[in-house]
Amino acid sequence: MGSFSLLYELTDLPYWPSYLISLILSIVWNFTLNRKFTFKSAANIPVAMLKVLAYYVAFTPLTTLLGDFLAEDLLWNGYLVTALNMILNFVTEFLVQRFWVFGKTIDSQNPNNC
Repeated sequence: MGSFSLLYELTDLPYWPSYLISLILSIVWNFTLNRKFTFKSAANIPVAMLKVLAYYVAFTPLTTLLGDFLAEDLLWNGYLVTALNMILNFVTEFLVQRFWVFGKTIDSQNPNNC
């Protein structure tokens, strides 16, 4: 939300690039934290990243286009639209990572490598 706020308020960018940049930052941050701390997974990182990429191939265009339509065409508040998208992202990404990306490798991380 912080990166979205900075981009949305302090630049002349419309809703969709502000959201898209913030989403990409969120993806990198969440993947790293979920792998290392939430699921403590020693999964093959490139394979796990490809699985996350596959999820976002569908999620990103859908929420970017829908969010832009709501914020720019229907004049919904950009923060409300982003908050709704982030909640949807939080829930669905957690489920995807829990059951598909890291499901078989949860708690497989070597405690000495933390």
